[in-house]
Amino acid sequence: MESGTFANGTFCHTPVLLRETLEALSVRPNGTYIDGTAGGGGHARAVLDRLAPGGRLLAIDRDPDAIAALSERFGADGRMQIAKGNYRDMERIAAAHSIAAADGVLLDIGVSSHQLDDAERGFSYHADAPLDMRMSREGQSAADIVNTFSKEEIADVLFRYGEEKSARRIAEAIVRRRAEKPIETTLELADVVRESVPAAVRRAEGHPARRTFQALRIAVNGELDALSEGLEAALRLLAPGGRLAVITFHSLEDRIVKRKFLEWAEGCICPKDFPVCVCGRKPKVAILYKRGLSPAEDELKENPRARSARLRAVEKLPEQA
Repeated sequence: MESGTFANGTFCHTPVLLRETLEALSVRPNGTYIDGTAGGGGHARAVLDRLAPGGRLLAIDRDPDAIAALSERFGADGRMQIAKGNYRDMERIAAAHSIAAADGVLLDIGVSSHQLDDAERGFSYHADAPLDMRMSREGQSAADIVNTFSKEEIADVLFRYGEEKSARRIAEAIVRRRAEKPIETTLELADVVRESVPAAVRRAEGHPARRTFQALRIAVNGELDALSEGLEAALRLLAPGGRLAVITFHSLEDRIVKRKFLEWAEGCICPKDFPVCVCGRKPKVAILYKRGLSPAEDELKENPRARSARLRAVEKLPEQA
């Protein structure tokens, strides 16, 4: 996530955990790198600054606004290639750009600040706009889910992807409201949520619709499935000694990354009383930060939106005979 708004046709950049991410990637001047969620190019700019003329950076994003911004900022830089697509497909995209292996992959997961701040994209409950939330501007929208899914399906989305305790109450309220007229805007949905949750939730810190909007955004964009597939694709693309750095912004994402890294780092799983290993399992990666890294206080003062960010990273180990 990069904080900032879309002004004069370009993103304003404040890349999260920038220093820590660059240290995790350990950029080699002549290496090959992939930014699977390039956004406006904040992290990409810093990687390019460390690349020699022989280095390469493939910048991928599914958002056409991001592709336009990247092309404007970096189109003349021969070290960088720009591709519209989902990072879950990075192997295919890399192959199309003649990249067989990478020395580092960066994934900055979730919605960008530009997407949040551009009201017409429909991600925010603070401004009225069409209920959209599509990062790619294609496919099923949040309005489609709210107005066509059954009560049970909506409740499942809210609980699974938003960990919303009032999921059933909110789903029931949505179905009642849409029976009168379709729910078409962000503020219409935010009002439905506010009216349906317990009074204690309305009085609590933070907007009562926050988890509902998070859940719908994740469902619309298939974010958790993309994350699982993207992590596996990144590992396959990494050369031995290559590094994967992942920045997440909420617990659902972070749990997926943490579990995947632990799975990859696990070696022999034979019972301890076996005299020799018979499973043949070898660790695929070394975990760089046991608990992950969070932003320092000085960064949080400049960019409060970074508060929930967490960086995890691994280094791919050589294949063992």
